[in-house]
Amino acid sequence: MAGSATATAGTIPAAPAHAGDRMDPKKLIAFFAMVLGMFMSILDIQIVSASLAEIQAGLSAGSDEIGWVQTAYLIAEVIMIPLSGTLARIISTRYLFAISAAGFTMASALAATATNIDQMIVYRAIQGFIGGGMIPSVFAAAFTIFPPSKRSIVSPIIGLIATLAPTIGPTVGGYLSHAFSWHWLFLVNIVPGIIVTLVTWNFIDFDKPELSLFKKFDWWGLISMGVFLGAMEYVLEEGNSNDWFNDQSITIAAVASGVAGIVFFYRAFTVDFPVVDLRAFSNRNFSFGSVFSFVMGIGLYGLTYIYPVYLGRIRGYDSLMIGETMFVSGLAMFFTAPIAGRLSTKMDLRLMMVIGFVSFAAGTFIMVHLTADWDFYELFIPQILRGFGLMMCMVPINNIALGTMPPSRIRGASGLFNLTRNLGGAVGLAVINTVLTNRQDVHYERLRENMDWGNPAAIDQMNNMTANFNTFGMDGASVAIKQMVGLATRQAVILSFSDVFLILTGLFVAMILGVAMIKKPAPQGGGGGGGGH
Repeated sequence: MAGSATATAGTIPAAPAHAGDRMDPKKLIAFFAMVLGMFMSILDIQIVSASLAEIQAGLSAGSDEIGWVQTAYLIAEVIMIPLSGTLARIISTRYLFAISAAGFTMASALAATATNIDQMIVYRAIQGFIGGGMIPSVFAAAFTIFPPSKRSIVSPIIGLIATLAPTIGPTVGGYLSHAFSWHWLFLVNIVPGIIVTLVTWNFIDFDKPELSLFKKFDWWGLISMGVFLGAMEYVLEEGNSNDWFNDQSITIAAVASGVAGIVFFYRAFTVDFPVVDLRAFSNRNFSFGSVFSFVMGIGLYGLTYIYPVYLGRIRGYDSLMIGETMFVSGLAMFFTAPIAGRLSTKMDLRLMMVIGFVSFAAGTFIMVHLTADWDFYELFIPQILRGFGLMMCMVPINNIALGTMPPSRIRGASGLFNLTRNLGGAVGLAVINTVLTNRQDVHYERLRENMDWGNPAAIDQMNNMTANFNTFGMDGASVAIKQMVGLATRQAVILSFSDVFLILTGLFVAMILGVAMIKKPAPQGGGGGGGGH
């Protein structure tokens, strides 16, 4: 392993040490093209989430099949993200990114032409796998081609893109499917994808290929990692809807993930050139930064999921209305990004994280008091707190985790860092769905116990509803019972949402305490993320 470390030392130029260094315009153009590519890749995680019903109707898919449009993308992407660091070492960032952008664009075009659900699942898997190579490359480039003095500008940009893209995904998807058709969820990638491919192919020159490493490529490590991460993602995505380990396929996937995980970790620590370099975790700041990234994944993807579920199930919003409501968080992130960048040069990064987690916790705590009547205005402040908290956390977390990594390890570390955010999202969604299901049943049983013939309030409500329906010539008693059951079910759903928000509040409060375990980061000149002192 020591040999593999030295094999790449110096292949990526270290960031200039002088705060006033002028950036090469060619590198700037390449970097912003890479940012656009990353934006498309992350956006596509959520862009279809608000429009699955339209895709289902267009492809005549079953309700048990349509979820795989998302799941296939996520499983493929989660395998590629940690692999990208190794591929970048072998074929260079230029070839990896340009090929990824071109492949992602072609897969998007294919997805738009899908005529059945099987084709769509295959195309989405290709799209997720190839697109996943673009995400870590941007983080690695940001911390290798820019001097530390520029990180107060660069880090908020990549933090904003990484968080804004999935947040506005439902908004963009809802608009496109309403204004045009679901095909445009994928066609919208083609022109930007062609531009990104051409620009990155011509302008990226950050490093050189090391094709000799291909001879030492760990194929068994790749297979075991693919099974380990892919099966884990499947269990997390499908577990709740399939009743977890009562379902044979979930059990088999869990066992396969466990066995493959053992093989993967064994090979990662024993072969000369592992498919993923896990030694980045020996850096304390990187390890803690990855933990916080995992939690941010829960907050980012979990809240992006639960708000639309509430608005759709309780308020009856369509995808466009949900997108318009959710856009508040995106605006809050957009306006907070430059503030966070500026503060990172003036403030202890740990204090920034505390402010971010406090904002997160405050937003979710307000949502604990959710009722069926909450609408855009009631959700306005919680969403602003969420968007503000995301950016206040993401900038220092990025800098703490990646800012102290040596240039030779930054590509592999970037893949692992992004993987933790995606896995956090997968775990968060699995837990949220499970809590919603289980707590809804618990709350419904408790509500039903109080809606009996011995409860005067329930009897009065029942009699009033019965009399009201009788005036319309209906069977008042039976209709009233159905209405009462519906009211109880809806209230149980709302109470289960409150439970989820309470759990998330506790998690973010715990993270405030966890910040105290991080050593005080070095000033930005030392790689911590502050600005040119």
